[in-house]
Amino acid sequence: MMNRDNSEQLYIAHSGIFENQRLQGLPLVIALSHPQDAGGTAGHLGEVLLHELNNIPLVEFDADRLHDYRARRPRVTFKRDHYTDPVLPELKLYAVEDRLGKPFLLLAGAEPDLLWQRFTASVVELAQRLDTSVVLLISGFPMPVPHTRPLPVTAHGSRKDLTRGISAWKPEAIVQGSVSSLLEIALDEAGIGTAGFAVNVPQYLSESELPQTALVAMEHLSMAAKLSLPSDRLREMSENVQLQINEQANANPEIQMMISRLEASYDANAGDDGYVGIPLSQRAAGVVPSRDEIGAEIEAYLAQINDGDQD
Repeated sequence: MMNRDNSEQLYIAHSGIFENQRLQGLPLVIALSHPQDAGGTAGHLGEVLLHELNNIPLVEFDADRLHDYRARRPRVTFKRDHYTDPVLPELKLYAVEDRLGKPFLLLAGAEPDLLWQRFTASVVELAQRLDTSVVLLISGFPMPVPHTRPLPVTAHGSRKDLTRGISAWKPEAIVQGSVSSLLEIALDEAGIGTAGFAVNVPQYLSESELPQTALVAMEHLSMAAKLSLPSDRLREMSENVQLQINEQANANPEIQMMISRLEASYDANAGDDGYVGIPLSQRAAGVVPSRDEIGAEIEAYLAQINDGDQD
């Protein structure tokens, strides 16, 4: 059952979600799709999480008020002599469980075209009422990097403990805003910690849907929120797409030359810590103690107990 608090509210929420203690204090992941979502990074990630993991919708935003249908026309199928299967925009907040049953919140769907400030205020209100522990934002933007190298990630947000060491390159620039960027600012001002992971997508592939960019985003998301997320399908798709890109690139000498120049620039910058921060594997190794370290701690603890018994 759904209820609406007032006619000005942009969303409809399931009854009782704000009183449900199991929904309080969870991390919130924001993955909004839009035409400038390079590589389809955020949109694809949201789709995979909803397809692979158990989830239930908690809040539904009013698509008719937030979307400009003439700017982004919905798809519809013409089948022989009639129209069918319209794909209308949706924007919902879900409760999701990872592969080990650990819950988190996910705001996924189409980025609003209209009422950005009111939408941002609504999301901040939801995060406050649900006592969200941290908000993690996923995005992708085009950069002059080659697809043949590890994709860099630009980390941002107020939770420096979750973003430190990821991106060595720290530019300062005026860029076009997005709902996600406005959400980060508003959430930080409301005292809710944020961490964003923007995958640097090869510029010449930014308009294609690249599962490898969603995979990179998922890996950083898993690390930041300590979630067990389903990466197998994305990993398999990434390998297939990478092979296809390589085949097309090898068949065109001009593309090969362009990629070679990008590789040289990437390697030079990486050598000067310009693009790549601490590798994800090393970050994980720094967070999770090794088997020997765990064993040594247990042995020391048992030794203390034995000494206490003797005393």
